[in-house]
Amino acid sequence: MYDWFSHLSPVIQALIAGIFTWSLTAAGAAAVFFVRGVNNKLLNTMQGFAAGVMIAASFWSLLAPALEFSEKAGNIPWIPAAIGFLLGGLFIRGLDFVIPHMHREHSEDHKQEGVKSNLKQSTLLLLAITLHNIPEGLALGVAFGSIMHNDSATLMAAIGLAIGIGIQNIPEGTALSLPLYADGKSKSKAFQLGQASALVEPVFAVIGAAAVLLITPLLPYALAFAAGAMIFVVVEELIPESQSGNNTDLATLGLMVGFTIMMILDVSLG
Repeated sequence: MYDWFSHLSPVIQALIAGIFTWSLTAAGAAAVFFVRGVNNKLLNTMQGFAAGVMIAASFWSLLAPALEFSEKAGNIPWIPAAIGFLLGGLFIRGLDFVIPHMHREHSEDHKQEGVKSNLKQSTLLLLAITLHNIPEGLALGVAFGSIMHNDSATLMAAIGLAIGIGIQNIPEGTALSLPLYADGKSKSKAFQLGQASALVEPVFAVIGAAAVLLITPLLPYALAFAAGAMIFVVVEELIPESQSGNNTDLATLGLMVGFTIMMILDVSLG
């Protein structure tokens, strides 16, 4: 299986990785068929875990390779990393400003962000999680696309990133489908919305891989861009949501466990 996968083009590899991470989101969303209600302790812990995975992936899988590639190319290493990182955060902020959405901690007071709309609350929650998944798809794409141009990037490291994102996508799917069911959606509808939030991951994985392959000098900027986008999501959404209940210690421990697991995956496989 590995040999077959290794001979595919990076774009196809990124597409398969994106489908894999989406499928684990769907698996997490399927919990709505087996669990009766939302366990806030578990939910906050899982949100913290997801934040930890994304923070670790942002450095070991994205920023560190960006710095190494820039240095080997004879450039000042921190310039592409700094520019790409800031642009990634600004990109997600721009989407936040334009796309109507609602974060879970604001659902009770119906506070929405982005352009004013009359969309249903469930749709606004779905759009918030979908925005969150865009950087993950980009990260997958640039990780697989960078293999051909960066000696420090390996296929196993990219696979490790896909595994890490996939693991944290399981609780993400659950964190969307269960609250939607609790708010009155049918189990089937809650599952459909939960899994649909990650459909952007295969799409943006392909976009990220294709962009890096077409424009090689873009690689360090693209890696840092994905890192900046992920960190913006972590700080703007995941950490506040995980800390919004009365389970701050559990959420923080979840973050540390997620960070540790992703670090081990990246270092051992890279």
